[in-house]
Amino acid sequence: QVHLEESGGGSVQAGGSLKLSCAASEYIYKSCGMGWYRQAPGKERELVSSIMNDGTTTYADSVKGRFTISRDNAKNTLYLQMNSLKTEDTAVYYCAADWGLRGFCSAGFDEGGVDYWGKGTLVTISS
Repeated sequence: QVHLEESGGGSVQAGGSLKLSCAASEYIYKSCGMGWYRQAPGKERELVSSIMNDGTTTYADSVKGRFTISRDNAKNTLYLQMNSLKTEDTAVYYCAADWGLRGFCSAGFDEGGVDYWGKGTLVTISS
């Protein structure tokens, strides 16, 4: 069992920045990939960004150019730097990890392969 704990959420005005962190209880180099999902009130959960073990990253179109995902294997921590925040970025942000429990690592990161979830951190952007 891997424990994921997010931090860094909060309330900022539009145009501001936040950096989310996700600390893992295990060596994250063992994962297939990790990512950040978010769920806004009344909306479905969506993949914001992911990073695979080979360093390949993906971003939702809505955050490209504004958000940057990174990982520090030495600290077993995943990050999401969020700049130029918009009110529509308001959501609970969840850290997720594919640990390959199905017996293989998928080529990409998707919710079907997520083995572990964090409890989430709330990000509120005001106008």
